[in-house]
Amino acid sequence: MELDKIRIGGIPAILWGKPSGRMIIAAHGSRSSKIDDCIWILAEEATQRGYQVVSFDLPQHGERAWETERIMPDRCIRELKTVFRYAKGSARQISLFGCSMGAYFQLLTFAEEEIARAWFLSPVTDMERIIHNLMGYCGITEEEFEERIVVENDIEPLYFPYYTYVRSHPVTKWPHETYILRGEHDTLCEYPYVKDFAERFGCSLTEQKGGEHWFHTESELAFFRSWIRERL
Repeated sequence: MELDKIRIGGIPAILWGKPSGRMIIAAHGSRSSKIDDCIWILAEEATQRGYQVVSFDLPQHGERAWETERIMPDRCIRELKTVFRYAKGSARQISLFGCSMGAYFQLLTFAEEEIARAWFLSPVTDMERIIHNLMGYCGITEEEFEERIVVENDIEPLYFPYYTYVRSHPVTKWPHETYILRGEHDTLCEYPYVKDFAERFGCSLTEQKGGEHWFHTESELAFFRSWIRERL
C-alpha cells in the first residue's frame, strides 16, 4: 500500500493510497495517533476499494506529543476543517472515519458539510456524560471542578474549560449515512447513550460480543476488519 507523510497546515498527516476522487478523513482516539491499528486496517481495506485515506495527529498526540497546550474541542474543530479543505481540493467525495474522541470531534465539525458517509468505532456520542462519569470517579462536584480547573486522575485529566465547551455545544444534528461499531463491554461510551444517538439520527449500530472500548486484541481487530470491509 502506498503512503506518504505530509503536513496539512503544519499538521503531521499521512496519505494512504493513490488519488481516486474519493477520500476518507480518519480521526484517531485518545492516547493514539494517525497510525493507530484501526486506521491501518481501514486504510488497507479502503484503498483496495478505490478510496484514498488521510489521517493526522490531533493536538498532544503522535508527532505532537511534545505540545503543552491542553487539547480543546474548538481547536480540534479548526484542524479538522483544515484537513477537510485539503480533502476537498484533492477529491470530489469525502467520507469520515472516527474512533472514540476523534468521532466526537467529527460530530462537532461536519454536521453542515457534504459528507458521503461515516464509519465510527467506539464513538463518543455524549461527551458530557463521560465527563460527569469521570467527575463521579474523582469524587468532585461541579463547583469543586470549576474551582480546581484541572483534575488529574488515572483515566483522563479533567479540564473545566473543556467541560464548559462540551456542555454548551451539544450534538443536535447529524444527517449523514453512518455506521457505528462498539464493543459489548464498552463502559466508557455506554450502550444506552450510543443507542439513543443511533436511533435519533438513523445510524446503523453493530455490537461485537465481548468487545471493549479499545479495539486492540486480535479478535477485536479481526471483527473490525470484517465489519468495515462489508460497509465500505
